[in-house]
Parts: sequence; C-alpha cells; structure tokens
Amino acid sequence: MSQFAKNLKSLPPIDDLDELELFQKGSIPEAVIKNEPGKSGSLAVYYKVAMDRDGQIDADAAREALELYGEHVDDARANPGKHPNIDRLFAIIEQDLSYFVKTIWKA
Repeated sequence: MSQFAKNLKSLPPIDDLDELELFQKGSIPEAVIKNEPGKSGSLAVYYKVAMDRDGQIDADAAREALELYGEHVDDARANPGKHPNIDRLFAIIEQDLSYFVKTIWKA
C-alpha cells in the first residue's frame, strides 16, 4: 500500500461532501475540488487540513497537506501541472497565500 493510500485511511470520511470551494478574496471561488474519482483523495486532504484550521489553508496547512500526499509530492515536483491540487499547495507556501475553504455538502 502506498503512503498516500495509508494516509487517506486516517482522514475523516468525505462520503457526504460534494465539493470544496477555495477563496482568497471576493465571492467567486478560485478553485473547486469535487468529490469524484481522481479527486476524492485531494478533497479528503484539503478538508482535513482546512477543518483543523477553522476553514483556512495557509502555508502551515499546505505543509501538512504535502506530508499527507506522500509519494505524490515528488511526482508533482518532477511533473508540474500533473497534480494541480499539489501545485496549489506549493504556491501557497512559496507565495505565502491563504485560502478560505467553503464546504459544500451533498443534498
């Protein structure tokens, strides 16, 4: 089992989540992470670190998230654009950004 798969098992369940919306400023989300195949792992990681910080993802949260991504971090560094949700975490750290995360639950 990969480190990422192992880490996912330790995260809160996301079955009832539809998506996360990420905002920096304004009322239009800058990014959306949907609960769908290929994105649900990122949804779980972002949800965990945001909820630990009252709905915010800052540089400290981004570093924690990168640890949860395990082996995917090296692949993201080697292949920019292949893992956009990891790329966003790199940008948060490098540019000292902060996002407010809005949780959208399934109806």
